[in-house]
Amino acid sequence: MFEEKIKQMGITIPEVVKPLAAYIPAMQVGDPVRTSGQVPISEGKIKYIGKVGKDLSEEEGKEAAKLCALNCLSAIKSIVGSLDKIKKVVKLTVFVNSAEGFTAQPKVANGASEFIGEIFGDAGKHVRSAVGVSELPLNSAVEIEMIVQVNA
Repeated sequence: MFEEKIKQMGITIPEVVKPLAAYIPAMQVGDPVRTSGQVPISEGKIKYIGKVGKDLSEEEGKEAAKLCALNCLSAIKSIVGSLDKIKKVVKLTVFVNSAEGFTAQPKVANGASEFIGEIFGDAGKHVRSAVGVSELPLNSAVEIEMIVQVNA
């Protein structure tokens, strides 16, 4: 059902992004699966680099957030085998590499939230934090952590 929806959207779940340091992409403990922070990597390279509100537009920030969410789903799939096992998207934590004075982090985070909602419908309604930070790894524009509840 969710895997089919993603295919209908013309999206392919990429291979899980290799960790940038000493951690694993995702971990399941009981019903929840938690991801490590995922940055906007596509085909092995950071696609969105720099500060939103200076180097990148708000719209580009939203696209970066969407890509981060896709990478979170990839990490989850690597643990549970199929996104159809997701019962509920619980939480997104969105970090935005923000220019001084940039305060539209929630709008940037909507790039991920709207994408998740499009795929999962009611099961995609989640709580969220959107935080502006001064720097992110590899100067990526956005980093996202995700928590989902899965069926046993």
